[in-house]
Amino acid sequence: MKNVISLLRPKQWVKNLFVFAALVFVREFTDIAKVKIVIMAFISWCAVASAVYIVNDIKDLPADRQHPEKRFRPLPSGQIGVRAALITALLLLIGGLAFAYFLEPKFALTIGAYFALMFLYTFILKQQVILDVITIALGFVLRVVSGAVVIAVSFSPWLVFCTFFLMLFLGISKRKTEFRVLGPASATRPVLSAYSLPLLDQMTMVALPLTLMTYTLYTFFSEHSRLIMITVPIVMYGLFRYLFITQNKQTDNDGPTDDVFSDRPLQMTVIVWLLFSMAIVLWQG
Repeated sequence: MKNVISLLRPKQWVKNLFVFAALVFVREFTDIAKVKIVIMAFISWCAVASAVYIVNDIKDLPADRQHPEKRFRPLPSGQIGVRAALITALLLLIGGLAFAYFLEPKFALTIGAYFALMFLYTFILKQQVILDVITIALGFVLRVVSGAVVIAVSFSPWLVFCTFFLMLFLGISKRKTEFRVLGPASATRPVLSAYSLPLLDQMTMVALPLTLMTYTLYTFFSEHSRLIMITVPIVMYGLFRYLFITQNKQTDNDGPTDDVFSDRPLQMTVIVWLLFSMAIVLWQG
C-alpha cells in the first residue's frame, strides 16, 4: 500500500490547489456549497493527475532507472510492476473523469483536455525544446480555468496570464536545475541537450518580469479593490526567493513542489499572500 501511495505522488497534489483560484478571487469562498463543489473538483484533479504521473513514469522507466533520485520510485525500483501501474492509472482516469462529469460536464471537458495535453507531453512534447515548459504552464492554466467552470463564474483574464507566466518561470527554473545537476547529455532528460544555461537565463529574464507585470495588472484592475495591490511586494519577494533557491540547489528533485515543502520562508510567503488576499477580498466584498 505504501508503494501504491508513493506511485500516486500525493505530494504533487498541491499543484491542484490552483483549482481554488476562482473561488478565492471572485469571493465565493464564503459560499459553503461552492466550497464543497471545488473540494470535490480538487479530488477529481488529484485522481486524473496521478494517472498522468503513472503514465509518465511508465514511459520514462528506462531513464528513471539511471536517475540518482527517481530510481528509488516504486516503478524503477521494481516494487510495483508495469501491468499493475497501468491498471491503477486506468482506474484513476475513469474514476476522476466520471466524478468530474457528475459535478459539471464542462468541468470534465477541461480535465479531459488536461489529460490529452499531458499525454502528448509524455510521448512527444517533452522532447521539444521550449514547447516542453510551455506545455507544463498550460496544464496549470487549465486547472485555474476548470475551477471557474465548475462553479460557473468568470474572473480576470490577467489572473490566467499570471498563472501561465508564473508556471513558465517555474518550469524554466526546473530545467536550469536539471541542466546544472544532470548535465546537457543526461539520459534521464534528453531535451536538456537542446538547452544551454545562457538560453535558460534569457528565458527566465522574460518569464519573471511578465509574471510580476501580469499579477500587478490583475491587482490594478481587480473587481474588488485596488487595495490588493499591497500584495505585489509579497509576490515579488516570493519570486525572488524561488530564484535564489534554484540558483543554489545542488540536487534535482521534483521541482517547485519539493522546494516549497523544504523552504520555510517560501512557505510563509505563500501563507501571508493568501491571508492578505482573502482578507482584502472579503473586506471589500
